[in-house]
Amino acid sequence: MTTHTGGENNYDSDNSNKNPASGDSQTWEKVKAKLSEYLSADAFTRWFKNAELIEADGEEGVIGVQSDMQQIWIETNYLDELRAAFAEGAGIHCTPRVTVFGQEVVTQPQKPSKIAARGPGKGTGQVKVVAPDEKNPAFERRLKKMGINPEFDFASFVVGDNSQFAHAACSAVAHREGRSFNPLFIHGRAGLGKTHLMSAIAQQLLINDPKAKIVFLTAEQFANEFIEAVRKGNLDAFRKSYRSADVMLIDDIQFLAGKERTQDEFFHTFSTLLNTQTQVVLTCDCPAPEIQTLEPRLISRFESGLTVELQPPGFETRVAILRRKMEQWNVELENGVVCHIANLIKSNVRRLEGALTRVASYSFLSSEEMTISKTDDLLGDLIRDENTQQITVDQIQKMVVDYYDLNLSDMSSRRRPSSIAFPRQVAMFLSRKLTKLSLVEIGECFGRRDHGTVIHACKKVNHEMELNPDVKGAVEKLIAALQR
Repeated sequence: MTTHTGGENNYDSDNSNKNPASGDSQTWEKVKAKLSEYLSADAFTRWFKNAELIEADGEEGVIGVQSDMQQIWIETNYLDELRAAFAEGAGIHCTPRVTVFGQEVVTQPQKPSKIAARGPGKGTGQVKVVAPDEKNPAFERRLKKMGINPEFDFASFVVGDNSQFAHAACSAVAHREGRSFNPLFIHGRAGLGKTHLMSAIAQQLLINDPKAKIVFLTAEQFANEFIEAVRKGNLDAFRKSYRSADVMLIDDIQFLAGKERTQDEFFHTFSTLLNTQTQVVLTCDCPAPEIQTLEPRLISRFESGLTVELQPPGFETRVAILRRKMEQWNVELENGVVCHIANLIKSNVRRLEGALTRVASYSFLSSEEMTISKTDDLLGDLIRDENTQQITVDQIQKMVVDYYDLNLSDMSSRRRPSSIAFPRQVAMFLSRKLTKLSLVEIGECFGRRDHGTVIHACKKVNHEMELNPDVKGAVEKLIAALQR
């Protein structure tokens, strides 16, 4: 991924991207001013600070950014805000589109393309993704010895809208194009592919540089080895083994919660690696600020790089995952059965693959034709678990507005008096606690707010519950009422 510095962007001589200076800079300033009202300061600075207006007419407003990742993230999360900012800030009613400086500006909007892992060259380098049959047995033995599943590579990861940004970030890190993404913090609920992506990074790094010292482990292993080093008096050797790494990848970092001495040791190791520009990749089942009893200095360090979220896959992605696994396992099932499984199992990839294993095994062992009815019988317990009555954001919002005597529209309005803002934060907190929605999805339900606003709301309510018994009592009453 090519890195540009502000004010030094180069444009092709064929004018494939118009120089932003040729556009109406005053128009863009008006759009940005309005956009800053819709987004948190962090989101605005991170994604729009260096963006430029390339052209704006009655149909399109084309924005230039510096990387594929910025393009994907803005087109995935902020097109509605851009459209509103053009209309309200500059009086231009257009369809916003984002392009990367140096790419051709086409006349019709296009969906952001999936980012393939690139070779060692920058920008337009050759795609270099190693397929499973290209790996030799010695390499696979090395991976297994390191605790890496050889099947977890980029070639076997099915990219969908739920994982596009996370996959792009991991590909960039794996090919040393993501130096500014340090640390890379990947979060998401269980079974969505965090370990798969982290393993893919490690594999690609070893393919590119077989002599690289890759440290790949879980936070639990780090804690256990630290305790053992303390017990045996081998702390110097322990520290040297980790602090001399070329890349460190740690899975399930939430395991450090509540372990004060281990957190302190990890903080110093982590700081040493960052100071020497050593890439660190972390996975977690929740955003860093939501890890209970984690030191604030660690949370701050975790948030200092790039944070990406894996969300549950959509229907098309679930079907693609099932077909990929069927091809890998040499299994054949009727298309109707495959789509039915994808419709039934929506929560995570691990459970989806488990459902396929059950159906495929029965089909292999039995001469009976696999039907949708038989599929339902085989997956009965999984279906019941998936269909357990789920609490919705709508239910939470209605319960909160009734409790605080507000209007339902206050949940999505831009009004910020404390009598409205705090109940809205309580509703976001409950949505995070009682639903399976991602931070981005929750923000969408509250007037298209960004995920940073949801994280702030959760932290605020947690803090108030610790200080104020009345707030704690109110939240507990709401939870009890929603769960009845």
